[in-house]
Amino acid sequence: MTDLDELRAELDDFAQPEKKKGLSAKDERIIAGFEEIQRFVDEHGRAPQHGEDNDIFERLYAVRLDRIRALQECRTLVLPLDHQGLLGDPSTTDSESIETMSDDALLAELAGALGASELTELKHVRSSAEKRVADEIANREPCEDFETFKPLFEQMEYELKAGTRTTRPFGKNATIEVNQWFILLGQTAYVADEGEEFDSPQGKKDARLRVIFSNGTESNMLRLSLVRALYKDDASRRITDPDAGPLFSESWGDDDVESGTIYVLRSLSEHPFVSEHRNLVHKIGVTGGKVESRIANAEHDATYLLAEVEIVATYKLAGINRHKLEMLFHRIFAPAQLELTIQDRFGHPVKPREWFLVPLHVIDEAVQRIRDGSISRVVYDPKTAGLELKD
Repeated sequence: MTDLDELRAELDDFAQPEKKKGLSAKDERIIAGFEEIQRFVDEHGRAPQHGEDNDIFERLYAVRLDRIRALQECRTLVLPLDHQGLLGDPSTTDSESIETMSDDALLAELAGALGASELTELKHVRSSAEKRVADEIANREPCEDFETFKPLFEQMEYELKAGTRTTRPFGKNATIEVNQWFILLGQTAYVADEGEEFDSPQGKKDARLRVIFSNGTESNMLRLSLVRALYKDDASRRITDPDAGPLFSESWGDDDVESGTIYVLRSLSEHPFVSEHRNLVHKIGVTGGKVESRIANAEHDATYLLAEVEIVATYKLAGINRHKLEMLFHRIFAPAQLELTIQDRFGHPVKPREWFLVPLHVIDEAVQRIRDGSISRVVYDPKTAGLELKD
């Protein structure tokens, strides 16, 4: 099967939902993919668009939306969910261009869409050159303790989307160390451990690594083998360390908004733990649009615990970077992050993020400290339920 055939087979998941009683696995995937697009629209106030200058996840959503619009079976499946009018008039969709897109065009749309969640990930389409590189990599085996590493991958993916991490080419004389992240052959790779160094036949220092991949496998490849593989894969990248960057500036960037709203939500879920701690369980977020629009479909979204929510506080700020501000909040209150797993409406386990066991007055104090610049000097202490000065 050619690379183009493999990619079209992936996209055909959106084209051929099985007709069964209830929802098939393909139906669930199509609906979940459409809901990802809807969340993008809620956040950005527009449909995802194509274009090299756009974020790769936006381009991925744009390809998916084109596919759903063009195929009647998909339109019929998601039409009851389309409260934003995303499907539009099917006669205006250029379905022919989707079907006849060249290998290069398809790869250009999807290149770099790495480390995506299980609901959004499309398999990486490898070129023949990448396949040759694969021969350089030691045999991978299932990672038996992948659940230990999964939260690290989720956090890394979140930081990439938020812009606190970026990807860079793997340049000459680059080094590889434990706890570093890379993208290789369409998979995110984490260097978890390193054995004792030894002299290679080439006279260079080498060591056996433990490398964990985002597909749940691992490899005990040599460090020099990983370097060689990264050099040979033209699409390989190293992932930078987190950098919060400036929150406020006089110049505007792509992620900045003239006015933004920090919002604090309280869940109305009847989950026993949430009910017992309702006055402490809060979701903190930042949006450039209306908060009411953001939460309009909360009871159908696992992000909101599949329940209605109430707005308990909002704060207006100007000249902010939304994603970086959210990351700052989440880092401050990370020690109090809610550990809760719920079943989504498909019966799948979901661990919602952005919910914290924090009193409302402490969130208010954090906002004030962001405004006066003193936030960098404090940390949240769950034992005292307050912001404490760093040691």
